[in-house]
Formats: sequence, C-alpha cells, structure tokens
Amino acid sequence: MPKIGVKLRELRRRRDLGVRELAARSGISHSTISLIERDRMSPSIDTLGAVLDALGTTLTGFFSDLGSSLPYSPFYAAAELAEIGKPETISYRVIGLDHPNRQMLMLHERYAPGADSGEEFSHSAQESGMVLSGAVEVTVGNQKRILNPGDGYYFDSRLPHRFRNIDTGHSEVLSAITPPTY
Repeated sequence: MPKIGVKLRELRRRRDLGVRELAARSGISHSTISLIERDRMSPSIDTLGAVLDALGTTLTGFFSDLGSSLPYSPFYAAAELAEIGKPETISYRVIGLDHPNRQMLMLHERYAPGADSGEEFSHSAQESGMVLSGAVEVTVGNQKRILNPGDGYYFDSRLPHRFRNIDTGHSEVLSAITPPTY
C-alpha cells in the first residue's frame, strides 16, 4: 500500500501547490507538511483532515484512493491495517480501508500509557467501542467513566468526547464509527 506522505505529495503537486501555500491554506506549518510528505511524521487525524480539506478532498476519499490498487478481500491481516494515528501515542489502525462503498470506520486503537485524545471534540456520527485491555477514561458530554476490559460505549459523536489511557501500560480499544469520518 502506498505511504500517506507519497500520496499527499502527489495530491498537492497535481493541484500545483507549493508546501508553503498549502501550509497557509490549511493552517498547518510547512515543516509539518514536509515531514508528513517524507513519511517522517505520522499526522494526527485532525492535522491530515485540515491538509486534505485545503486540497479539496476528504479523509474518506484520500484513504479509499490509497487502498484502491489492491484487489478487494473481506479479510485483513494485522500487517495490512492502515495506520492513521500516531503509533507512539495513539495508534488508529483501520480495518477494511479498501472495502467498496464503506459505510463505517472500524478501528483498532492502541493508547500508550498516559495518552490522551486531547481536548473534547465532536463530529457528526455515532460511535461505539469496547476496551480490550488496559483502562480508558471516556468522557461524553458531562459524563465520565473508566472502562476496563469488556466494558463498552455507544454515543452520538456530536456530543463532545475524549479518551484517556489511565493504565500504566498500553490500553486497546476496538471501535466503529458510522458514517466513516476518515
């Protein structure tokens, strides 16, 4: 599968944009865009979304194009899951990225000790998940709960939400978002 950076650089060049012009349009620094394009930095979903928005495309379109060169299969080996997070803090590995007409985003999430999704955020979707290992503090609206292995959540993603690993080791979550926002 092509790397995110290579694909992003191709997209920028097809639009005849320089790195600095794309930085100005997206609000992301030119050095960050350069690092992403050289695959020396794995962008956060928000960062990649801002850059793609400035390029006139969406995360869903970008990632479906990445997977389109592969023959479709309903099965995915662990090594085939596309990484759209930052593996050193929060890894988001997409299951079924190349599925034709994908209607949900299925993620295997891995949170490093102390990792935090940051300020509460919201988007137009529904979200559900289950903690596989560790302990994750999930905040949805004005409610907060610590979830342990086997515990789950389901909420309207328009409510502000946040995820934080409170375990001393890594925590893992299997989640689904519909419609896919990435």
